[in-house]
Amino acid sequence: MSDLSRFSVSLEADLLEAFDTYVRDGAFATRSEAIRQLLRQTLTRDAFEGDATPVTATLTIVYDHHRPHLVEKLLELQHQHPGQVVASMHVHLDRDRCLEVIVLRGAGGDLRKLAAALRGLKGVHTGELTLAGSSAGGDGHDHPHPHDHPHPHHP
Repeated sequence: MSDLSRFSVSLEADLLEAFDTYVRDGAFATRSEAIRQLLRQTLTRDAFEGDATPVTATLTIVYDHHRPHLVEKLLELQHQHPGQVVASMHVHLDRDRCLEVIVLRGAGGDLRKLAAALRGLKGVHTGELTLAGSSAGGDGHDHPHPHDHPHPHHP
């Protein structure tokens, strides 16, 4: 972790009260932890809105698996974007609906377009693109953190 810097913030009493409720309900250890998380979320969201900034996101969709050719179309779109689709998880919700969580990595604008294409298929009931964080490099192989670890796909 980098050196900590301290600064003060002036807030209206009602805003501070609402923030303290947020801190308590979110089970944050301190106000500082809550502020750090809010800042990271805001800065990451701003990066996501920049079309070229590399980010990691998830797309969660719920769809009717009885819809003719829908599963094939979902898979085809994902296979057309192998550099952006990192992984997926499939869950059967009931006899008619499936949930799929697709992990995406790449330029924010490209991921938004891919998510729109997947959500727009007939038979997809809901689709939520959620930003996980900024990606360094964006190619799926850069891990700029201080500890070494083996990559599961590279000897």
